[in-house]
Amino acid sequence: MKKKMALVTMAAVLALSTAACGSGGDTGSDSGQTSGGETSGSEVANKDKPLVWFNRQPSNSSTGELDMAALSFNDDTYYVGFDANQGAELQGTMVRDYIEANIDSIDRNGDGVIGYVLAIGDIGHNDSVARTRGVRSALGTGVDKDGSVNSDPVGTNTDGSASAVQDGTIEVNGETYTVRELASQEMKNSAGATWDAATAGNAIGTWASSFGDQIDVVVSNNDGMGMSMFNAWSKDNEVPTFGYDANNDAVAAIAEGYGGTISQHADVQAYLTLRVLRNALDGVDVDTGIGTEDEVGNVLSDDVYVYNADERSYYALNVAVTAENYQEFTDSTKVYEPVSNQLDESEHPEKSVWLNIYNAADNFLSSTYQPLLQNYDDLLNLNVEYIGGDGQTESNITNRLGNPSQYDAFAINMVKTDNAASYTSLLSQ
Repeated sequence: MKKKMALVTMAAVLALSTAACGSGGDTGSDSGQTSGGETSGSEVANKDKPLVWFNRQPSNSSTGELDMAALSFNDDTYYVGFDANQGAELQGTMVRDYIEANIDSIDRNGDGVIGYVLAIGDIGHNDSVARTRGVRSALGTGVDKDGSVNSDPVGTNTDGSASAVQDGTIEVNGETYTVRELASQEMKNSAGATWDAATAGNAIGTWASSFGDQIDVVVSNNDGMGMSMFNAWSKDNEVPTFGYDANNDAVAAIAEGYGGTISQHADVQAYLTLRVLRNALDGVDVDTGIGTEDEVGNVLSDDVYVYNADERSYYALNVAVTAENYQEFTDSTKVYEPVSNQLDESEHPEKSVWLNIYNAADNFLSSTYQPLLQNYDDLLNLNVEYIGGDGQTESNITNRLGNPSQYDAFAINMVKTDNAASYTSLLSQ
């Protein structure tokens, strides 16, 4: 049941909808089953079908305030992601620990200033904001803005005069070192796509040509941008680079000098994304196969995820991946063993799910998250149609949800966290 990323036109979707009967993924006598598991003679309204937001939590991109209207769209609506603040703190701590452990060699030009550059993914994305704050907090370079650490890019700050950050200090073996954010910018390409690896690769080239020997550490909001900078410059110059996501290439690069990354337990996130839908479609308690063992033994321990009932959100917990443990994380697409057992299709009939990835070119989502989803969809008896967006506009995705009635459930990864209504309005029609 392996599927390819769907690259369909509106006409193709409408053609499929013409051929569809009932609720697309249903077969035989199960075609009248509702998302609550009860049979009825009528098709389930789209507004009542299970919905999971994932990877981008519905929220105000300026304030971070959660969009509870989207998170409680219906009784079977949830969010699946990871604990952004815990992961951000972990990344910052990982960078600081590395600096302290390598203090004798890390100051490349011997000026007493540990200079770092920072690749920011998307200034309006709550995960990117959290990671920027986590690094600045750990390194002492953060300044307050409206009660939180300022996450704005600084541009260039080689003289330490930028107002969005301050110089921090690290004391090791009785000596005090200055820590300075030399430069940071949002990695957005000319077409408007954020988290752009190519832009990050170009940025490190510009920074290196301007103040290369002052750069002692490279930090990135994700591994896609981090690896682009590592391959373009920091690997050859032996400058430790830190990312986030534990992508396969980044984990392998630790053996070549990549400083470290953070695993956001994508294997757990992908499972939760589809398991929440499966439970809703089966009409069982949402905790089944998650905190409560299912009939085939699938269950998650409480040290790999948390559930916040007020936010209707499941969060996977993060793990630092460094030279000490990276060999445990070399295959990022391997399903998580405690939830790798096949469900009986006679008890859990196949259902149809529409799922989109905001940007088909996103390194983490395309090379790690989607392959995991494709492994789990078989185990959970879900027929998933995967839609790849362009990373720039919601319409590039929503235009391909022309007939939601042919699906039993939906998993949505927005381009922007503010835009949940673009999807719920379609499901409400």
